[in-house]
Amino acid sequence: MHDIIRLLPDSVANQIAAGEVVQRPASAVKELLENTIDAGATDIKLIIRESGKLLIQVIDNGCGMSERDARMCFERHATSKIQNAGDLLSIRTLGFRGEALASIASIAQVELKTKRFEDEIGTCLLIEGTEFKEQYPVNCQNGTSVSVKNLFFNVPARRNFLKSNTLELKYIIEEFFRVALVHPDIAFTFYNQEKILFQVGAGNLKLRITNLFGSSYGQRLIPVEQQTALINISGYIGKPEFAKKTRGEQYFFTNGRYMKSAYLHHAVEGAFKELIPDDSVPSYFIYMEVDPQTIDVNIHPTKTEINFQDIKSIYAILHAAVKQSIGKFNLSPSLDFDVEQSMNYTPIPEDQPVKQPTITVNPDYNPFEKRTDPQTRFTFPSKQLPSIQGWQDLYAKPPSQADINPFPEKPGDIAGGAWDRKHEEVQPERKKCFQVRDSFLVTYTQTGVIVIDQQHAHERILYERFLSREPSEPSPGQHQLIPQTISLSPGNAQFFREWQDQFREMGFEIDDFGKDTFVVHAIPMHLENLNIGLFIESLLESLKLPGHEQNISQIQLMAKSMAMKLTIKRGRKLHQEEVNSLVENLFACKVPDVSPDGKPTMVMMSFDELNRKFKI
Repeated sequence: MHDIIRLLPDSVANQIAAGEVVQRPASAVKELLENTIDAGATDIKLIIRESGKLLIQVIDNGCGMSERDARMCFERHATSKIQNAGDLLSIRTLGFRGEALASIASIAQVELKTKRFEDEIGTCLLIEGTEFKEQYPVNCQNGTSVSVKNLFFNVPARRNFLKSNTLELKYIIEEFFRVALVHPDIAFTFYNQEKILFQVGAGNLKLRITNLFGSSYGQRLIPVEQQTALINISGYIGKPEFAKKTRGEQYFFTNGRYMKSAYLHHAVEGAFKELIPDDSVPSYFIYMEVDPQTIDVNIHPTKTEINFQDIKSIYAILHAAVKQSIGKFNLSPSLDFDVEQSMNYTPIPEDQPVKQPTITVNPDYNPFEKRTDPQTRFTFPSKQLPSIQGWQDLYAKPPSQADINPFPEKPGDIAGGAWDRKHEEVQPERKKCFQVRDSFLVTYTQTGVIVIDQQHAHERILYERFLSREPSEPSPGQHQLIPQTISLSPGNAQFFREWQDQFREMGFEIDDFGKDTFVVHAIPMHLENLNIGLFIESLLESLKLPGHEQNISQIQLMAKSMAMKLTIKRGRKLHQEEVNSLVENLFACKVPDVSPDGKPTMVMMSFDELNRKFKI
């Protein structure tokens, strides 16, 4: 019997390693950028074409390499950071495994140009799919330039599994941010399709955050600082009012290395408890410094996970540090028990005369006389609802937009659509409805009692209103007397450009002003009292949420997101006219019993069922 176990060729072993280290173009970008940091570069250029599928080039002004080092760096497990096993206990560099360049070269065409400061001439190296092509002297600048061309050219199955250019570019931007955020003292320039996407100079951490995420972040951040014998914590957290429903602005760095930790994320999230909604996530940029001998970064091929020896203590320190910053900057209510509140009074001026208190009595007051509480009086627009004897008359002709009484002081009035005859049997009598717990509306029909969820009902009304136009007719927008300028984060700016046509169909008129800045010329009706910048940003975040239906169009998704943003929330007190208008317009919808996201808008209980429950 022949032996069946044999050593794999280096080319096959490198391709297997590449499957763990280089999962997509963003992985190669990460490895190349980390090598430039270890080389001591102070100015780094990243050049991308076709989202990294065609070209990834990284140019730095680091220390460079000799001819022999340039050849050795593509060998597997060749590194300058590790000399013996003991060095694994004190790792402070980024690329220490010696697998990155060997793995990249096994699945791409690589060109390396490098030159040391003391050398008169540099060297150029060409490798294609682990096959060494040639090495020759070349005249180049000090530092190193690595060009990775045609990634996965010899592994077509891996290339076929790559996502769209837009999504792959998004992953590259994320890796670029992770490196740029932890090294604010290094200048970075990011070119995409020969255009500058990001250009940030050397500076402090807060300046780096605002350069990458937008100038508005300068007002959204508060510092975090805590020093202990176990760990030193620094960085910034976002104010609670700017928490988002999607992840993407949560960054942990340990000893200059980006890391992921669901356990420590829970520590930060717990500090924001009761300050943000349950489905929102706070932003944070937290940097931790610990003794390298107390952590292990060699547990994941991409080195994004770290083991801590005393993770529970770090959890407690991090939670307390974030909680302290929130309290220090008056983001949560606090009581000062060291001050006697009863002694806080304003002294009476010496020249002010002292008056004896008096009591005024109304002898004509009748406690049994019915009076109108002046606080409950309210006024409505002069345009009143039409006088209708019953719901049958109301839906003989669908209500027009002019007949509808909008909600006072509420962006987005109620608009009706065509009446579906199959719902005529549940037409409630007009004005026989009332609000319960500021969340539900109760009314009845000839067959039973109906309980309506006011938030879901308003979502359905607004959704059908946004979609009631003709397909080729854009929604009317209201032009601004003074156009507003809004700044978005680079990721949101790129995402907005993809949805710009849908925004235009909804009534927005927004022009690109360059460098992630936009000018708003017109907005949909009834959005006058909103902060347009924050509204657009929150709308973009809702459009990013996963789990959207694949069988609806983008304009339907936009209408659904806008309806959910502008809807009347539970807990808002409604006047009787508002209750009537909401109920009338709900039953004027094409699908009145279901909200845009499939949740019920009403629950009906027949009189027969009530009789059975009361045993009548």
